[in-house]
Amino acid sequence: MIALALVLVALGAGDHDRSLLFGGTTRTYLVHVPPRVGEGRPLPLVLAFHGGGGNASGFKAYAGLDTVADREGFLVVYPDGSGRLGRRLLTWNAGGCCGYAAAQNVDDVGFALAVLRDVARNVLVDPARVYATGHSNGGAFTYLLWAKRGDTFAAFAPVAAAAGPYFADAKPRPLLHAASEKDPLVTFAMQQRTLDRVKKLNGCGDKGEDWAKGCLRYPSKNGTPVVIYVHDEGHKYPEAAPALIVKFFQEHARK
Repeated sequence: MIALALVLVALGAGDHDRSLLFGGTTRTYLVHVPPRVGEGRPLPLVLAFHGGGGNASGFKAYAGLDTVADREGFLVVYPDGSGRLGRRLLTWNAGGCCGYAAAQNVDDVGFALAVLRDVARNVLVDPARVYATGHSNGGAFTYLLWAKRGDTFAAFAPVAAAAGPYFADAKPRPLLHAASEKDPLVTFAMQQRTLDRVKKLNGCGDKGEDWAKGCLRYPSKNGTPVVIYVHDEGHKYPEAAPALIVKFFQEHARK
């Protein structure tokens, strides 16, 4: 389990472009700090992973997380994946996929944890309320992060993604998963197979209950529910996702 130290605030409200040395190379990430940082209390943190072929700045621009984070007082951290063209066309090593990151066997799990440590050296972070979301390749990496270092996180929210065979190592954790029946790339059937595995892992029943518009919540005897949000926006990070994901995260803290 990674320890997130409480420190004096070095990053004020707004956007910050950060870099750190990891694995012998310089890696980069963006962090959005909400106005509530001025209250001096530890803040929840969301790691947000872009899709394959994207980057942190692009995901930050279209995901819509910053507006909700400002309202609810969340830090949002957008790491960059890796590739051959600087900060363009980047991917995550999500356990066999995708692109440069997988081919080079990049230690993206280690990088994500290094980013958490770096942020926590500069902003007050609540270690019990650290979360992860990601889109497509970034969503698959979110599942990998759950499987390999789930003890660091309170809940997860992959979008348009499926888990790989590595998920056999995972322990129960709260999950919100957003999927579209019109997704041409990661089909609904592929995602449903992952969700069936997750519901079994988390000890959920087969009967869902309404949680929010478009969402069914499957309660768990372990306190690790699964919420499934089905939308019609295809292979996208859907417009309603930020508010739903933050709402779900607010319901869960790591014990």
